[in-house]
Amino acid sequence: MMSPDQPFARHEGSVVLVMLLVGFLAAPALTVYGTRALVRARAARSNTRALVASSTLAWAATIGLYTWGLLHLFMADDHTEARACDEAVGKQLVGYEPSFLPLKFGCLSSDGHTVSVVIPSYVNPVLAALVVCAATLTAFAIVRSKEKTT
Repeated sequence: MMSPDQPFARHEGSVVLVMLLVGFLAAPALTVYGTRALVRARAARSNTRALVASSTLAWAATIGLYTWGLLHLFMADDHTEARACDEAVGKQLVGYEPSFLPLKFGCLSSDGHTVSVVIPSYVNPVLAALVVCAATLTAFAIVRSKEKTT
């Protein structure tokens, strides 16, 4: 939540930059690892390995989409954000409400409503679905691998 003494707070630029760097490195690395693991799982006809590979690919997609949303934040300058808020809220703009989880740049209006701008509207709902899928696949992979070892 936004503090009253900083009504026009923004995302910390250095944090966004570091997160972008991590995302740009992690998503492709996980995609390559998951794809190779999936090929090996198919060759070995191993369901456990296929679950691990699938969960890795789901995490890669999650990180990739989050990085895509961060890229929109990174590319938006003060003028772009202000113009987007003016279009969304108009003269009722009283401040900004940035958030990393969920990823948003919100425009706070005088009536207390927050309108998200800059980041595409599909990012957070798809991220939520991807996190659920990735976490579920990871849990199944852990359970399956523990069953195999006992």
